[in-house]
Amino acid sequence: MTEMLTKTEQAYEGEHDRPLGGYVGILGAYGGTVAVAALSAAIAGRRAPDHIGVLDLLLMAACTHKVSRRLAKDPVTSPLRAPFTRYEGEGGPSEVQESPRGAIGELIACPFCIAQWVATGYAAGLVLAPKATRLVGATMTAVAISDWLHLAYAKLMKSAS
Repeated sequence: MTEMLTKTEQAYEGEHDRPLGGYVGILGAYGGTVAVAALSAAIAGRRAPDHIGVLDLLLMAACTHKVSRRLAKDPVTSPLRAPFTRYEGEGGPSEVQESPRGAIGELIACPFCIAQWVATGYAAGLVLAPKATRLVGATMTAVAISDWLHLAYAKLMKSAS
C-alpha cells in the first residue's frame, strides 16, 4: 500500500514538489475535527440551525476573511507559521510574504486555504456557543472594516498631497 501511494505521489508531482502525503494528513485532521465538533454538539444536545440568516452569513464571511488573513499573513502571527514557512519579505499593508515548507506550510500561509478551517470553526461555534461566536465574529468584522477605513484614509491622504 505504501509503495502504491509513493508511486502515485511521484507520478502526480512530476518535476514539482507536491506533498500529497501531507495533504492526506491535513484532510484527515479536518475530517476528524469536524467529527469531534459534531460529536460534541450531539453530546451537548445542540443541533445545527434550520437556516442561516443573512446577517449571520455576512458576519461569518467577514470574520472568516479577517481571521484567515490574520493567521496567514499577519507579522504578529508569524511565529506560529515560522516552523512551516520561510520569510520572503513584506507583503501588503501590515502583511508578510512567506513561502510554504510542506503541506502544513501551504495550509497556514494561504488565507484561501485556512479560510475553510476558520469558517468551519465559526459554524461549529454557532452550534455550540452562538452568543460568544457572534461576539467574536462582530469583533473581527469590526477589525476588517477598520482595516478598509485605514486603507481608504491612507489613499485619500496620498491623493490630497
